Amino acid sequence: MEYFRPQSASSAVRIVDPSTQNDRHSKNGPKDSVQRQCRNVMIYGSCKFQDKGCTFYHPPAPDTSQAEEALSASVNVNAPVFVPKSSADTSSPTLASLTPSTPPPDAGYTYSENGTAEVADQMQATHIYDDNYAAQFDQGYYAAQSVYTRAPLDICVLKLDYHLYSGPLPSSFSPASTDIHFMPSSASIRETLQTRSELIRSVNPSATQLPEELQGYHSLSPLENVTVTAERRKFGNWYSTVYKAISSTDGGAYALRRIENYRMTQQSAFAPIEAWSKIRHPNIVSVCEAFTTRAFNDNSLVVAYTYHPNAQTLFDVHLKPKNSHTSHHHQHQHWYAPGRGTGRGPSRNAQSNTLPERTIWSYVVQIASAIRKAHEAGQAVRTIEPSKILVTGRNRLRIGSCGLVDVLMHEMNQDMAVLQQEDFIRFGGLILVLCCSNVAASAPMNLQKSFDLVERSYGADLKNLVVFLLGKASVQKLRQLFDLLSSRIATEMDDALDAVDRLEGELMSELENARLVRLMAKFGFINERPEFARDARWSETGDRYIIKLFRDYVFHQVDEYGSPVVSLSHVLTTLNKARLLGPLLDAGTDEKIMLVARDEQSCLVVSYKEIKACMESAFSELAGSQQTKAKELYRGGG
Repeated sequence: MEYFRPQSASSAVRIVDPSTQNDRHSKNGPKDSVQRQCRNVMIYGSCKFQDKGCTFYHPPAPDTSQAEEALSASVNVNAPVFVPKSSADTSSPTLASLTPSTPPPDAGYTYSENGTAEVADQMQATHIYDDNYAAQFDQGYYAAQSVYTRAPLDICVLKLDYHLYSGPLPSSFSPASTDIHFMPSSASIRETLQTRSELIRSVNPSATQLPEELQGYHSLSPLENVTVTAERRKFGNWYSTVYKAISSTDGGAYALRRIENYRMTQQSAFAPIEAWSKIRHPNIVSVCEAFTTRAFNDNSLVVAYTYHPNAQTLFDVHLKPKNSHTSHHHQHQHWYAPGRGTGRGPSRNAQSNTLPERTIWSYVVQIASAIRKAHEAGQAVRTIEPSKILVTGRNRLRIGSCGLVDVLMHEMNQDMAVLQQEDFIRFGGLILVLCCSNVAASAPMNLQKSFDLVERSYGADLKNLVVFLLGKASVQKLRQLFDLLSSRIATEMDDALDAVDRLEGELMSELENARLVRLMAKFGFINERPEFARDARWSETGDRYIIKLFRDYVFHQVDEYGSPVVSLSHVLTTLNKARLLGPLLDAGTDEKIMLVARDEQSCLVVSYKEIKACMESAFSELAGSQQTKAKELYRGGG
């Protein structure tokens, strides 16, 4: 282990014979050369002129075996003993008592003032001083010292390799090439995001006979097929259509659900919309606003929701018959699916298409969390059915059309506690429908067959959960539900955190994209400005000349045949080495390059660090000049 030890003077102690101490102090004359030790012995360990007439003292080579025996005897026999005046103490020995004793000096020994190195060598050879002795006290000493003085912190700043992609995630994480519960692979993530971005900006060319503007929304585009009457679906007793529209207020895309031929008689019917607009939850499609309009040549009710591009419903994803002849027009843009399908109860064919139990438990936890949020806000969901629940991502659910039933049924005064208990019944029926892959599985005449199928295909916990949800009402049912889901919630959280790690890894790979744009923007600001064309301090001289040559080095290289070199990897690597992230975060690399003038008559060898400094200086001067002129104009106008 390395540690810091401060430099000090020589630790050798001058040893003087007490009987001759006064005599030595009384002698003031120069010492004889015979008694002075030869400097060659002190420096090199030997003197090649010792037998050729050297007049200085040359000590004989010590015998290590005899020295060790003499030292041992002297320590054991002649060691000085300290006798205190007081009585003996029986306490533990102190540090001084554990220190090795020093033997008395030899009477015939003569000390030389220039022989400190020899004394230190003798002490090291006889192991009187242990190099590791102070190491055990260094940590405690400096730890105590840090209380009074703050030691300087030495930070080793390594070069930031921004021209390389970010390193892979730790091995404990899932590989980026595989799908996880909430996230697809890295390649699929990019494709999914690009598809969503395209759908937000896309406009349906077949959107005819639609109003150009609707209460602050424009560019309306239907998200479902509205030309075929058989495919039109109802919301209760009213026909309903969903459009994508762009808000004139913030420019964002929203989903507008229109209820046709609905006449509102009371303004208080919008109270549930106001309550739902305050609820924000990751498993609920957020409600924005509601209004009535005659822009469609009828009395229509329109409710605006958050738009989730490329979303499908549970019915489309898991329950829609494969041999359906329904048109797939803009199926990837469906925000809500057609109405609930029909069936005759569970069958063996449905058993082959059963969902994985892990997926069903994930759906259960997410829907239960949304129900809990709505009930805590004093509302009832009332839309827990396959055609109203969206799949917005990989195993991600969001309950849609919230608050709309409350507006349509405003005149019917119903107890909110009863409506909340109905949410649990609908929840249990939805689980049966997903387990049996049939929308008729929750019908009363098919319950027993559905339970048998669930028991054969899944564990007993899932069946017990459905029985609990379909059981008698209780004011503690929500709390009891989460008691049953406690272990599943922990699994869901683990998968969610794993998805966060995947997203952070993808974000790291895109972290430095905007920096290259900023760097090239600074190139454009600095190089060949027309207003400084005749200014010798700016154009083609000094730092700006280096920047111009560097620009040619990056973008204007040619091969041996004089053809332009179009290498994107060269551009990216070079620009990343000359990165401009600020003096504290990055200082450029020390790698040097040779910049050749356009006439090939001169060249400069500079480092990327120097190029970075030139660009910072030139850009700062440009920005400072703009601010100075603005201040002068402001003062002149005042």
